[in-house]
Amino acid sequence: MSKIRNSCLHLSLILLSSCSSVYMPNVPNTPMLSTKGEFSGGGHISLRGNASINGAYAASEHFGVLFSGSYMNNDGRSKDYKHKLVEIGGGYFNNFGPDDNRIIEIYAGYGGGRTDRVFRDYDDDMLISTDIEEVTYNKTFFQVNYSSKKTDNIRMFGKDFPVNFGTALRISSVEMKTFIRNGKGQLREGNVFFEPIFFTRMRLSDTWQLQYTSSGNFGLNNRKFMTAGNSLFTIGAVVNIGGTKNK
Repeated sequence: MSKIRNSCLHLSLILLSSCSSVYMPNVPNTPMLSTKGEFSGGGHISLRGNASINGAYAASEHFGVLFSGSYMNNDGRSKDYKHKLVEIGGGYFNNFGPDDNRIIEIYAGYGGGRTDRVFRDYDDDMLISTDIEEVTYNKTFFQVNYSSKKTDNIRMFGKDFPVNFGTALRISSVEMKTFIRNGKGQLREGNVFFEPIFFTRMRLSDTWQLQYTSSGNFGLNNRKFMTAGNSLFTIGAVVNIGGTKNK
């Protein structure tokens, strides 16, 4: 239960610190691959409507390939925010521990995305100005995942559900390809982001799990547009087919 309380604390801090940036991170791929031929897939959605999908396949006993994408389209009176991102990657995974139920994963990859933002100012309900930003960017990432198939139990609705925890430490380098503001080209920006991720999975069966994910987002450079601020809090579902059984 102490692990659950700590995870809730992370969620609260992240929700309080969320703000806007042209870079919207996706839910990192944390497939928990364990053996050759295993497939992992997932879908996640945030409170702000940022939807992410993840897929991974264990091509050999210790090498996996990844695919991820995310999309958001929020229209408001004062602000529109549209975002899409895709990325691919690959890397190493291995089981360890007394029961081989702990997993270490090391992945790297490449992707690209686009963000469109519109800001509107009003005076007595009359539109007085509009600021339109259109950004495309490339992204490279490196991440280390640690997770465990060893479970604790949480009791809900009179029934015990196995729960396990994991974390990922991701470094993302994001560089603008184009930056158009109100029809004019702007100075392009880039930044390096440190993104620690925490996730909890509640097992419904050997195949299906519910997952909530929380993360931080910290920019290592001071930038005006390509800055930190968009953290994650998402709810989703994960499926693992063909892996070793949970213990």
